[in-house]
Amino acid sequence: MRISSFFYTLRQGVRNLFRNKLFTLASIATISACLFLFGLFYAIVTNFQHIVKNAQQGVSVSVFFEAGLEDSRIQQIGEQITKRPEVSEVVFVSADEAWEEFKGEYLEGYEDGFTENPLIDSAHYDIYLSDVSMQPALVTYLESMEGVDHVNRSELVATTLTGVNALIAYVSVGIIAILLAVSVFLISNTVMIGISIRREEINIMKYIGATDFFVRSPFVIEGMLIGLVGAALPLGVIYGMYNIVLGYVSDRFPMLTNLLSFLTVQEVFSVLTPVSLGIGVGIGFLGSVVTVRRYLRV
Repeated sequence: MRISSFFYTLRQGVRNLFRNKLFTLASIATISACLFLFGLFYAIVTNFQHIVKNAQQGVSVSVFFEAGLEDSRIQQIGEQITKRPEVSEVVFVSADEAWEEFKGEYLEGYEDGFTENPLIDSAHYDIYLSDVSMQPALVTYLESMEGVDHVNRSELVATTLTGVNALIAYVSVGIIAILLAVSVFLISNTVMIGISIRREEINIMKYIGATDFFVRSPFVIEGMLIGLVGAALPLGVIYGMYNIVLGYVSDRFPMLTNLLSFLTVQEVFSVLTPVSLGIGVGIGFLGSVVTVRRYLRV
């Protein structure tokens, strides 16, 4: 395309926005409504996933050793565990540390009746996983290691968190696919109505020898601009809503924010902004291309 043709199609695309104000507003409203639901759902789902991920990081597997096992072998076991890909952190807890923790949690000042540490053989490793779904494989590996007496794990917690994470992933993919399909359908029909009004204009351009690309380009640019504006509006609304909700929760429910860690607005919008703008422009492009193609057969 020549530079003059490029600027011509760009000007025509911008002019079309104002020549058909009702069509433009309807298209923007359609995309905005769909992407508002998409953005709202994304913000909720990502926070759920963040909370579940934090909960997974708190799930640990404890490895206890055979009585009288040498310190060198205990250190070797720790080094071998650290090399596992599903392991994020390995913490060694000595017998004295285990006893101090036990006293603080259960005895509450009645520890004076014990003259010596009853947990002398309770030294162990607390192992934290990067992926809690890998816990069964890790436990099988640990139980097969020489010098390991037994392994404590939270099967119910691990299974529950894994199931919740998988459910969130499946529901997210399903709803996002539905929202995108509805968005493409609605914008295609809206664009079709607008372009059908200018069917005669398209026919005239074709009869005087204009190429399909030359005829299609202004409509494609128009659709992409509509998609861009339609995506930017809900982003601004969701940004304001998210800040208000976070502020309200932190002010009214401080205990909840201590238990649950929510994503900051920057963390959410660092992904949501480019994705929403890309979807908006993509929907406008796709809807325009598909619809204009029907009227190019003269």
